[in-house]
Amino acid sequence: LVSGNGGNTIRIWDLDTGDLKKTLTGHRDSVVSLIISPDGKTLFSSSLDRNIKIWDLTIGELKNTLTGHIYYVHSLAISPDGKTLVSGSANNTIKVWDLETWELKTTLTGHTNWVSSLAISPDGKTLVSGSRDDSIKVWKLP
Repeated sequence: LVSGNGGNTIRIWDLDTGDLKKTLTGHRDSVVSLIISPDGKTLFSSSLDRNIKIWDLTIGELKNTLTGHIYYVHSLAISPDGKTLVSGSANNTIKVWDLETWELKTTLTGHTNWVSSLAISPDGKTLVSGSRDDSIKVWKLP
């Protein structure tokens, strides 16, 4: 089990005992969203610091940081094959990341308020986004 709090820390818990196993630090502001890769080995965290951190859960260490958002990153989703990450921001944009190269594939625009939720279809081809603009949008992933 992984949890974030109003601060900049992430905690990894032992489900059997309820004990704290590890505390991860790296964000400079509040952690907002957490998602674990389909294989359970990688954690992605977003924060009010505008960054996405990629953590190796097998050793509890930071692997990489994705930068490029100019405002808070509120939402994350990962494709079923674990190769694509999408992130939604307070500047109304969605970024699509290639997790094999750590590169930004594209930026999606169309919402008029911050992107609050994201989901990728089971086949990995479609993204659905929800926003504080009271809209839901459906996108084809590149």
